Amino acid sequence: MTKAEQSWMSAISRLGCVVCHLAGHTGTPAEIHHLLSGGRRIGHKATIPLCVGHHRAPEKASGKIARHPTRVAFVLEYGSEEYLLAETQRLVAEQQRRAA
Repeated sequence: MTKAEQSWMSAISRLGCVVCHLAGHTGTPAEIHHLLSGGRRIGHKATIPLCVGHHRAPEKASGKIARHPTRVAFVLEYGSEEYLLAETQRLVAEQQRRAA
């Protein structure tokens, strides 16, 4: 992993779940989700932060839809992974501007 990729992964980890963040719940601890193309990872910079509930294991009472295994329902509810990546990039850039 390159320095730039490590920096990106650290930044999105600090951001927290992008879906929760967009819903107004900032700082939710997140796991790293790699975007795929043709069934293969695109790379470490094509990643978004998702909490356990939005990534793979929502509690029934949470109302969250997980990316795994319910991709179609996830996209319908929260938007495409590409949209969430763009939002993650915007939010990280915003955080970096504030920190400077």
